[in-house]
Amino acid sequence: MVPVPGRGPRSRSPTQYPPPSLGGDGTAVPLEDDFQFLCCEGCRKESPNLKLLTCLHTLCLGCLSEMKPVGQCPICRTAIPQASGIPDMDNLLFTNLQARLSIYKKISEGGGPSCSRCQGETAAVWCSECEELLCTKCFDDHQWFFKKRSHEAKKVEELRADSARRFLEDTRKSSNLFCSRCSRFPSSIYCRTCKRALCCSCALLDSHHATFCDIVSETQRRQEELGTMRRRLQQKRRGLELARELERVEGVLRRMEAGERLVEKMNLYATEQEVMDMQPFIKDSLEELQRLQPPAVGDRTQPGDLAECRARLQALEERVVGHPGEDLPWGLIQPPHSPASSNGLGWKELQSSSSPNALPWVGTPPTSPGCSKPPPTWP
Repeated sequence: MVPVPGRGPRSRSPTQYPPPSLGGDGTAVPLEDDFQFLCCEGCRKESPNLKLLTCLHTLCLGCLSEMKPVGQCPICRTAIPQASGIPDMDNLLFTNLQARLSIYKKISEGGGPSCSRCQGETAAVWCSECEELLCTKCFDDHQWFFKKRSHEAKKVEELRADSARRFLEDTRKSSNLFCSRCSRFPSSIYCRTCKRALCCSCALLDSHHATFCDIVSETQRRQEELGTMRRRLQQKRRGLELARELERVEGVLRRMEAGERLVEKMNLYATEQEVMDMQPFIKDSLEELQRLQPPAVGDRTQPGDLAECRARLQALEERVVGHPGEDLPWGLIQPPHSPASSNGLGWKELQSSSSPNALPWVGTPPTSPGCSKPPPTWP
């Protein structure tokens, strides 16, 4: 990239954004309702220092410091493995989205934002590649320096007419992933052996590996892999919701919800750099969730038992309603594997039986329509 006079070379890995916008009193400007997911899940405040836990919940450094004596996520009670209580993984997606939203807020202001370079004139153009707001004069200089590069520029007045979500989607670039080896040139090749994004020069010099693929295909594959895992988790979540009252399962459900939400936002807003940096960490957390099994239900009635009871009740109802005047077939309430002729139980004994397979009756014992005689006892 050709350097601009008076400015040093711009570091692009990771992408640097301005901090979240501040109000007149120095506090962060509240996010729109649609983007409250960018806030810390502990204090619900905007922060430039967001950490991604292994349970896929996002907390700021302040909340993590408060929870250090406990050593657990305050949302789902999952243990934080780091001894310092501070996770190693930054939530790059949420931090960068906050910064891009602050740019949108500047653009949406009535007076208009100032030029990022000269700081004196009102900005008229936004360059999504340089991530700068430029006045007309600085934009002319920009075009001269980068005339051989495909920098996409858009008028500020057009961006002001867009919604915040549209702005975030349009400013998600596809060419901001730089070589993981030399860090000087954009990467266009992915080595599946060493799992690194490389530029063409470094890929040609890599004589040890040959399993290369296009970097765009690799980022798409990673997104699809997360989407598939998300769908599997949704199916497993339905089974766990049956035991939501259990505290451990409640924590797992919260982790699943956080994982589904994070993958959804990755699909919407993540750049290629963010996908490459965050996908392995998210994948490991989702795989851990997939290995979890629902707790044993114990003495609770299983779906098969309910189906059996329902069938026996339906058969009994059809016999009683469909054949008036006949004696009630008491054998229907006898468990299928216990012979009715050998247990010696009468009606009262049957009512008080503690057998787990016996079908309980509520109220008075049923009788056939028009039949007032008491139920027979077993011989």
